[in-house]
Amino acid sequence: MEDLTCNSHRFKRIHHQSRACNLELYPLLNENLEQWPHLNELVHCYKADWIKDESKYGHYGSVLPLSFQNQIYEGLDTDIETEMRLASARDSKIDDDTDDDAPSTSGRLISETGPYSPSSKTTIVHFGESPLPAYEPTFDWETERSLVFGHRIPEPLPSQSYSGLKISMKVLSLSFLAGLTEPFYGTICLYNRERREKLSEDFYFHVIPTEMQEASISTESRGIFSLDSPSTSVCLLIQLEKPATEEGGITSSVYSRKEPVNLTEKEKQKLQVWSRIMPYRESFAWAVVPLFENHNATVGGGATSPSSALTPGSSSQDGILESVGKIPSEGRTGKCSARNSVIVEISNMNKVKESYTEDSLQDPKGKIHKPVKGVLRLEVEKFRATCNADSDNFSENGSGINDQNDAGEQCGESCSKYHSYGSNYRNESLKLTTVDRTEERRSNQPTFAESGLDNSSDDVMMSRSEPFSQLIHCLYLYPLTVSLSRKRNLFIRVEMRKDDADIRKQPLEAMYSHNPGSGLQKWANTQVAVGARMASYHDEIKIALPALLTSQHHLLFSFFHVDLQTKLEAPKPVVIGYAVLPLSTHAQLQSDISIPIMRELVPHYLQDTGKERLDYLDDGKTLFRLRLRFCSTLFPVNERIRDFFLEYDRHILRTSPPWGSELLEAINSLKNVEPGALLQFLQPVLNMLLHLIGDGGETLQVAAFRAMVNILTRVQQESSDGAERNRFLVNYVDYTFDDFGGRQAPVYPGLSTVWGSLARSKAKGYRVGPVYDDVLTMAWFFLELIVKSMALEQNHLYDHSVPLGEDVPPLLLKDGVFRCIVQLFDCLLTEVHERCKKGLSLAKRLNSSLAFFCFDLLSVAEPRLVFELVSMYMDKFAGLCLSVLHECKLTFLQIICDHDLFVEMPGKDPSDRNYLASLLIQEIFLTWDHDDLSQRAKAARILVFLICKHEFDLRYQKSEDKLYIAQLYFPLIGQILDEMPVFYNLNAVEKREVLIAFMQIIRNLDDASLVKAWQQGVARTRLFFKLLEECLVLFEHRREGEILLMSSSSRSPDIEGPISPKYTDILSPAVNTYLSDASRQELGAQGTPENGYMWHRVSPQLSSPSQPYSLREALAQAQSSRIGASTRALRESLHPILKQKLEMWEENLSTSVSLLVLELTDKFSNAAASHGIATDYGKLDCATSILTSIFSRSQSLYFWKAFFPVFNNVFNLHGATLMARENDRFLKQVAFHLLRLAVFRNDSIRRRAVIGLQILLRNSFYYFMHTTRLRVMLTITLSELMSEVQVTRMTSDGSLEETGEAQCLRKSLGEMADEDMSADLLRYCGLPVNVLEAIHKDTTDNCWSWSEVKYVSNSLLQALDAGLEHAFLAPVMTVDRYAAAESFYLLAVSYASVPDLHIVWLLNLCDLHQEMQSWAEAAQCAVAVAGVIMQALVGRNDAVWTTDHVAALQKICPMVSNEVTAETSAAEVEGYGASKLTVDSAVKYLQLANKLFAQADLYHFCASISELTIPVYKCRRSYGQLAKCHTSLTNIYESILEQESSPIPFIDATYYRVGFYGEGFGKLDREEYVYREPRDVRLGDIMEKLSHIYESRMDGNHTLHIIPDSRQVNPGELQPDVCYLQITAVDPVMEDEDLGSRRERIFSLSTGGVRARVFDRFLFDTPFTKNGKSQGGLEDQWKRRTVLQTEGSFPALVNRLLVTKSESREFAPVENAIGMIETRTAALRNELEEPRSSEGDQLPRLQSLQRILQGSVAVQVNSGVLSVCTAFLSGEPATRLRSQELQQLIAALLEFMAVCKRAIRVHFRLIGEDDQDFHTQLVNGFQSLTAELSHYIPAILSEL
Repeated sequence: MEDLTCNSHRFKRIHHQSRACNLELYPLLNENLEQWPHLNELVHCYKADWIKDESKYGHYGSVLPLSFQNQIYEGLDTDIETEMRLASARDSKIDDDTDDDAPSTSGRLISETGPYSPSSKTTIVHFGESPLPAYEPTFDWETERSLVFGHRIPEPLPSQSYSGLKISMKVLSLSFLAGLTEPFYGTICLYNRERREKLSEDFYFHVIPTEMQEASISTESRGIFSLDSPSTSVCLLIQLEKPATEEGGITSSVYSRKEPVNLTEKEKQKLQVWSRIMPYRESFAWAVVPLFENHNATVGGGATSPSSALTPGSSSQDGILESVGKIPSEGRTGKCSARNSVIVEISNMNKVKESYTEDSLQDPKGKIHKPVKGVLRLEVEKFRATCNADSDNFSENGSGINDQNDAGEQCGESCSKYHSYGSNYRNESLKLTTVDRTEERRSNQPTFAESGLDNSSDDVMMSRSEPFSQLIHCLYLYPLTVSLSRKRNLFIRVEMRKDDADIRKQPLEAMYSHNPGSGLQKWANTQVAVGARMASYHDEIKIALPALLTSQHHLLFSFFHVDLQTKLEAPKPVVIGYAVLPLSTHAQLQSDISIPIMRELVPHYLQDTGKERLDYLDDGKTLFRLRLRFCSTLFPVNERIRDFFLEYDRHILRTSPPWGSELLEAINSLKNVEPGALLQFLQPVLNMLLHLIGDGGETLQVAAFRAMVNILTRVQQESSDGAERNRFLVNYVDYTFDDFGGRQAPVYPGLSTVWGSLARSKAKGYRVGPVYDDVLTMAWFFLELIVKSMALEQNHLYDHSVPLGEDVPPLLLKDGVFRCIVQLFDCLLTEVHERCKKGLSLAKRLNSSLAFFCFDLLSVAEPRLVFELVSMYMDKFAGLCLSVLHECKLTFLQIICDHDLFVEMPGKDPSDRNYLASLLIQEIFLTWDHDDLSQRAKAARILVFLICKHEFDLRYQKSEDKLYIAQLYFPLIGQILDEMPVFYNLNAVEKREVLIAFMQIIRNLDDASLVKAWQQGVARTRLFFKLLEECLVLFEHRREGEILLMSSSSRSPDIEGPISPKYTDILSPAVNTYLSDASRQELGAQGTPENGYMWHRVSPQLSSPSQPYSLREALAQAQSSRIGASTRALRESLHPILKQKLEMWEENLSTSVSLLVLELTDKFSNAAASHGIATDYGKLDCATSILTSIFSRSQSLYFWKAFFPVFNNVFNLHGATLMARENDRFLKQVAFHLLRLAVFRNDSIRRRAVIGLQILLRNSFYYFMHTTRLRVMLTITLSELMSEVQVTRMTSDGSLEETGEAQCLRKSLGEMADEDMSADLLRYCGLPVNVLEAIHKDTTDNCWSWSEVKYVSNSLLQALDAGLEHAFLAPVMTVDRYAAAESFYLLAVSYASVPDLHIVWLLNLCDLHQEMQSWAEAAQCAVAVAGVIMQALVGRNDAVWTTDHVAALQKICPMVSNEVTAETSAAEVEGYGASKLTVDSAVKYLQLANKLFAQADLYHFCASISELTIPVYKCRRSYGQLAKCHTSLTNIYESILEQESSPIPFIDATYYRVGFYGEGFGKLDREEYVYREPRDVRLGDIMEKLSHIYESRMDGNHTLHIIPDSRQVNPGELQPDVCYLQITAVDPVMEDEDLGSRRERIFSLSTGGVRARVFDRFLFDTPFTKNGKSQGGLEDQWKRRTVLQTEGSFPALVNRLLVTKSESREFAPVENAIGMIETRTAALRNELEEPRSSEGDQLPRLQSLQRILQGSVAVQVNSGVLSVCTAFLSGEPATRLRSQELQQLIAALLEFMAVCKRAIRVHFRLIGEDDQDFHTQLVNGFQSLTAELSHYIPAILSEL
């Protein structure tokens, strides 16, 4: 193959090699054919090189695609260990195939290098790879083009179009049991046993004897047999010959004896000498071997049956090629299939005792046959001849080519061991051994036709219904039998003579030789029929014929007898007769012929006059029977074709009348030729008709054109294989048509003229007959013919005038010709338009033909001329036309825009840019606004296809090329931005198609073009970034692990629908094509590199036994189980390997899209910094919206690595704007997502989130000098994050534990404030270490403060811990209300900096207390809420309240802070802050507190609260409210007065100390709390309540026990598996109370008034004795007083407070006694000294006094004082008292008695008549007590 010209590679010349290898083997054709133009044309057709237009079907060279990497996402399997494993897998250099081996899915191979375009060196540095390769991972130009309606498919070369079976045969060895000492010759052919005919030529081989038992093959040729279809009757017929046996010598029976025969050396030498001098051969043996055995057919014959090559007892009845067929023979498109061979050992050879006939082959059991004890070894290969390889890799030869490679390689195989004769041959006549030829073909294995001899019979080729493509002109001669009167050793010599004038003249060289490489011979000899009366022959003689057969051409047969005795010289044959066969008479006969034999030759023996002098054997009987087969592509059998050829010759030679009526009749008669015969001579007939169209008159042109249309239509209809373009016609246009090689004028003017006139006649309404529809049907053929004719003329014109390396200029069409083409195009266009409306399919095909016509013309003519045709088309189909018309328009554009030079096309006007591109953009956008949904999808697909084609094109890999292409398509983006509703009206798939093209265009634009696009206006810039947001939405790849963090997130409001499935539809529709192709592929052995499935990620599912291993099985199973109804279900059912591939594509696509958006955001940020674009500089909403959208999407680690440097850059450039209050919402969302990333368990992402938080802190320091507002914002977002992230999980034992997310968040918040690791963290994230410096330009001071960052961190950690504690208590929240209240309280405290959150948790706590009827605590919550609001109002300088009012409120609720700072104003974040806190809300909660305190009977608090509402009403002059308020105060004060005047002291609550001891309590272990309970709760009640709470929380390893007393507990002495509760009643301690007093503390005897009941200290007394007993006599009874200090005061926001301090003091027995007496004395004196304001108060005083006196001096209680005297003033105890203690005791007793005496006197004054008896009892008791005491204290009488 070579180029037609040196300047242009458009046309390629393909050598048209005939089956005779070269036409020099046809010397008989080198005659003068000028007198026979049709013969000249025929020979030219077969001899001329094919001319192939290389540009017709387009060329496309794609770059090597990316090797996709696994993207690491946050998920259940992406912890640090998994990340390391994936990273190591990536480094293992395992190839990552994104495509299967099937070329139908993709024409691109995987590159091991990272860069997408290795050859291009660009200055543009992108953040990531282009999204396009991942979106179109299976992009294949050929596959995409094949989806176009009317797509043209190139056909293979005509010689390669044979789609049958090819069988390769090579003889390896021949061996005999008796040894091999003489040469053997053989033939192999295909034979049909049923039809008794040969199917192929003979393949010749011979074996040269050696000294070894086996012999090497002396010829290395390989035979190739062609077969249309397999059949059980097809077999191999193998015939062996040997030198004719010497008379009296060693006979051939030695090879067939049952016992081995050992020849002596002398006998061997004799055989060898004889074989050298004997040139003639005799038939020796034959064998029939089936190729395709019928499994059910059995033919008798046993082990030696030639019809069955396998043992009868064998379980397998396969033929040879059945065994070969077990090896897959499907090949790749474009390559021949792999050749797999078997070694066939044939041992069923039959010896020929006498001559055998064809009947012998059908009856192998005849007695004349004996088995030969030998083995013939063949190598047999089978392959389908479905090669579409380029022609320069293919040649099909008619003669053998020595296969040196095979010969050298197979030599060793031919010398294999020869076993001793035995059962090996008796039981198995054919042994098959598979040969692995993989290495052979890897080294240098040629295609099959180059490795051997094609032995396809010519007459078989002649019988096929396909055009003759090769010159065949020969005769096969088969001598059959010669009947003789006596036995002779007879052979026949065959020769061809031109005439019979001179018998001594040498014959013609016309006989083919049996030896490969030899030329034609003068004669050929047959075998010798030894000693036969009926001689049978099995020779095949192939004879070359002259182009013109005359009546004198004949075959001459000479019959020779040869003596086979050894003499001094070689045996000389003796002629015994002759036979003659005239060729002109008998050549075309297909039956057997019998002719007589002459004794002698005489001159002119062919003439009738000479026959009288001839002497015949046996009286002229036909003794010689033979068979002829005539094969010729020069002589048509059909008479009408011959007539046409004859009339054509007469017309060309001008020997016919000028009107040419006979020629017209011959042309018209072609319509009646049988299609098969017409098809065989299709090429020359078409050439002749085109010749007539080109230079004939108008009448002749029309007739030839109509005949041509008829022929083409019939060929299309009757030999169609279902394709729109018949392959024979395609081959004619693409290869054989050469426009007469420039020997005459081009065809296209005449063809255009005659077709155009017919079309115009039709347009004018004339009747043109049904032929016009046929013209339209075959329009593609004529249009392609016209273009090729133009192109050939262009090539001839500029063949030698164009300098080397320059393109051939376009063809300048003559005005008349172009005008004719325009008119023709217009007529055809009208037909398309009209027929489309009728819905005729012909219109669509014609539309595609017109498109391809323009497509082809663009490569030939001036493009602007073609643009006129395109413009004419677009005018005809202008606007939003009918759907079917619009579809035609899209198809038209799709075809012409696929031109190789589409990018380089000029504009319609010289000043314009690419006309086709602008037209395409306009129509695509118009289609998106079309109602037809399918048209929208098609338009989007066209756009993506073209973008992919440009991006992967090897020619356009330079940055300037990519920029030019991007600028070509950039106007489309402008149209989208102008008409955004059109884009939003598309469905998701179409949007993805549009957006992937949008991103590719934007990616290749330079910065200047982008800035220019952003200068069009603020609204347009916003729309641009809206498209970028759509990209993020539609190409998001979400992993399962992110569902918890992303799905329910309020930060992702624009997520469509529910959670997206595992596999989304983000990949292009072309991936569906990949899936359908993959369903037809078998997955190879998994884990092997050859199958292309060695993936970076190792999937645990690959070994799953439940998954079918075969992809075909998987899809079949999916469909059978009815889960394959949708693409999504189909994907879910795929093999894990394919699932993994899809996921990898989607991951890479999503990452590349996000990186491109990030890159554009960075460019936008830089451009906005210089104020060079149109955007809202007040808020930078474009940047903030896109950053928010980026954060809210699931992103890979690779993206986050690139993100944070950009994030830092954006804040460095625009920090003032982004940190301003106008961007609070953006900042809050950024803070939320940074905290969300800080939750990730992937350490690489989590660390970068920490850096992001630090960047925010740095900007806060830089612009505000503090972090107060940012801290508030982080606290708010942390609260929101805690509600969306699972922070606890259930353990195996049923308990809750902290999740990994919570641990990661805690770790991140700690690292945020870690100064030591900050530098390393910045370097790890690729940022400079000075990123966090907040230094203003004019100063050197760094505003960054690590202490403040630490404070922020601690605040957030406190909120995190509070949230965790709350989560841990969730299961017991309803049972343990105390812990629940504490949990709410901790949350309220941790969110104290955010008023809204603080109030929310306080109100939750208030509700909980109200459910528990803890009114005082609920009221405190309401007071705290009111305090927060009042703080905010005071901070805003509200005129209603002042700091004094806040301080007053703090006395009620100490939690109310007295610090009014910037916290409240800093909390002014969108959705949060003090702006929501009003005076009315404060009053509301004050009133709620008032109500709750009243329910708790704490009226003194109510008074203080009511007084705080008065300033509000005064300020507003709400006098009605003031009246109500004062009325309420009156009621409150009356209630207080009532409590104070009550004889029973008021108790608002009871208090209990609870100690916890035991590991089962967790954090409560060894802690003490004071519980505040309602006043009616007794000790037993709280014991029961706490037991119920904590028994339910005990596990099986712990039990609960209550310590019954209040003694001190030593935890070390307690049992480890028991949890202890110690519950003790305690009394609150007043502020001025002397806790060191030894007096008894009897609260009920207190005479103090009701004061503000705020308690933070409590005490309890514990009696004990030194001997270990808790109780004893007065002289032994000690007392321990314990004082507890709590964390805060009661009433508090919780029901229990932690004891922070505990102090104890012990009192001795005598001190206890003195204290008891002093206590009674103080109570009595207090009653006597209490002032009374009126007489009305005397009654309560009398009652109180009577109660005290009765308990002090009544007779029945005197034992109390007397017992003290008895215990300490008498006997032994008195001696132990110190004098000071004795004096104190006596003084106390004397004082007690004196006060009692005074009280009795007062009692006398107060009593009436009714109490006289009671008073008498008191006096008697006092006197009796005095008398008793005088025994111990004599001085008492004088004192009283």
